[in-house]
Amino acid sequence: MPANLTLSIETNAGGVAKSTISYNLAYELGVRGYSVALLDIDPNESLTLFCGLGEFKTQGTMANVYHPDFNGNWPLVTAWQGKIDKIQVCKGGKELHETIREVSKDLRGAYTLADRLSDYPLSHDFVIIDCPATLEPLPLTALAASSHVLIPIQPEYKASQSAAAMIEWYYFNCKRLRLKPTPKILGIVPTRWKSDWGAHRSIVEELPLVCKNLGIQYFSPIRESADILNASGRGLPLGIYRPGKEARGDFLPIVDALVQELKLIRG
Repeated sequence: MPANLTLSIETNAGGVAKSTISYNLAYELGVRGYSVALLDIDPNESLTLFCGLGEFKTQGTMANVYHPDFNGNWPLVTAWQGKIDKIQVCKGGKELHETIREVSKDLRGAYTLADRLSDYPLSHDFVIIDCPATLEPLPLTALAASSHVLIPIQPEYKASQSAAAMIEWYYFNCKRLRLKPTPKILGIVPTRWKSDWGAHRSIVEELPLVCKNLGIQYFSPIRESADILNASGRGLPLGIYRPGKEARGDFLPIVDALVQELKLIRG
């Protein structure tokens, strides 16, 4: 079975559109012919709404995957059936609140998801993990399970400080968990960018230098867009809702980077 790329989308703040990035990246990868498993480890289960699965009943969620009795029967459901057949989702939900408590008490808790993916591998080309907007404990499990990390940042005045805090968290925990190899930071991407806001423009001008100094790839901003918001509310990726909109192109540099990294993994 060919190796896959596991990407966790990690943030230390809410409202930065991490779920929006997750499912639009998944769709665009699917358009290119790659299969994607979207794992939602957020109790708020935004992906359930964004992938149009609100009324779809499944035989479990990611909470079942974390449970000690998990037997490898991943509760995956296909998103946007009839439109594309490459994307599957494992839903999040409130059951993950109990998972957080269980992981916190387990001596090997941080490695639970890595163990599941090792014991019961997914056959998809890409696995994308949508993390909650906090840094512990479930994002730690995503970090330990990932080959790559993407860091979205909203271009506010604290953006540079926020980026530095995330990088510090990443290095500290990679060392603490003794991750070998360490997950690669795919890059930092500003989100919800408003080009007509002076503050946003000045911060986005500053971030490339910050990333260069950190040795991390900088992706061009993903704009704040009514089309993206409306697509999310309708449970569709922008590529289905408004395929001709320029905002769709904002996701493509990250897709290109992911495809390139997958090729490197597979040699």
